[in-house]
Amino acid sequence: VQLVESGGGLVQPGGSLRLSCAASGFAFSAYDMRWYRQAPGSERELVASINNAGGLTYYTDSVKGRFTISRDNVESTVSLQMNNLKPEDTAVYYCNTDLYVASYWGQGTQVTVSS
Repeated sequence: VQLVESGGGLVQPGGSLRLSCAASGFAFSAYDMRWYRQAPGSERELVASINNAGGLTYYTDSVKGRFTISRDNVESTVSLQMNNLKPEDTAVYYCNTDLYVASYWGQGTQVTVSS
């Protein structure tokens, strides 16, 4: 199982970024996918999730209306469109899935929101 995130970077407040996670090594279309983030000194938190078919999504309250999670089951990718970014969105963002009893994580991509 491999999860590879990309798309992070430095953006000004109010800006946008699109994160992508390329998945391989498992039947991607059969599993829910999640984006987590971890800011310095904070615990890792769930940002958004999407079910295997893509029809059911969840967002933590602080990103509702600003972030959109989506997936492409043909390309085995999951994305996180982040709009109207705020300094408090600064964190390392991780792609995640749970297979059977194991949890798999990507290496993370840094998002920094600063003027």
